[in-house]
Amino acid sequence: MTQRTRQHEVAIALQSDKLPGDYAALALQVEQAGFDVLSIYGDLWYQPPLVPLVIAAQATQRLRLGPASLNPYTLHPVEIAGQIAMLDWVSNGRAYLGLSRGAWLEDIGVRQTRPLAHLQDTVAVVQRLLSGERVEVAGETAQLSAEHQLRYPRRRPQVPILIGSWGRRTLTWAGGFADEVKIGGSTNPDLVATVRTWLNSGAQAGERSASATRIVLGAVTVIDDDRDLARRRVRRDMALYLPVVAPLDPTVALDPELLARIDRLVQTGNPDAAGALIPDVILERFAFAGDAADIVRQAMALFDAGVERVEFGTPHGFTAERGIHLLGEQVLPVLRAATR
Repeated sequence: MTQRTRQHEVAIALQSDKLPGDYAALALQVEQAGFDVLSIYGDLWYQPPLVPLVIAAQATQRLRLGPASLNPYTLHPVEIAGQIAMLDWVSNGRAYLGLSRGAWLEDIGVRQTRPLAHLQDTVAVVQRLLSGERVEVAGETAQLSAEHQLRYPRRRPQVPILIGSWGRRTLTWAGGFADEVKIGGSTNPDLVATVRTWLNSGAQAGERSASATRIVLGAVTVIDDDRDLARRRVRRDMALYLPVVAPLDPTVALDPELLARIDRLVQTGNPDAAGALIPDVILERFAFAGDAADIVRQAMALFDAGVERVEFGTPHGFTAERGIHLLGEQVLPVLRAATR
């Protein structure tokens, strides 16, 4: 069963730090609440997302599922093709493939040279292997001869591809072929017009419709009936990634010294003090936080700006179960009614 995509989708993204049985229970909770998509992160030092996604697929019937995201530096494109083919088979055609250059790989000695070439070659290899076409791929970083073929069945000859990036060159390229692009760690509606301009450039070069590539924004989410408590909690997580993503947003001007202070406090083991330095206006550009009314307001601002999918990321609440429950019960119905 191939899933039809809503004009406005709402997704949940999980960190891959759970016990096997937890993924089945959480995936079922996400599906029963009415969400459209379940993503699982592919971050360094966490479990690779394939097994959690397969468990989630076996526990559900309707959700689209995919990794957000895999990278071509720690996983060869042939292995990426095999993993997504398995997920698509187990889910009966509900898989999507998220790709990005990856992050923090310098911690394990991986040099991320030629990132756009790696992504381009990965897409070419995956698409060619899934389709079964006997054509050569002569990439800069990966190659296939016309004889190379996968030796197992595939559910579909292609799966939807999402490219995760903040970069102009990568997003312009993605506009020429990708089903979706994701700006991770952002809840900033002011960024959407810029991203759409870059995508449209790629779409024009690829002779595609200007709206062919959907925009996804997602970030750390903490919802609670006590909005002040939720916003204090989210700052702790934000402090870990804000110094990385804030300089990438061309619509936000932040004092570099403030970002350096936040980073120093995180590196010295004081994320609470680091989070306390984050102004409210910046919090609302890089995370979802507060009570249900806050989350609805932020998500609707994104939909109004032209985002097609909003993704609520880990930790969701003071427990994942509680956060997903509140999002499903108090936020999702309001968003559905407003975007119907």
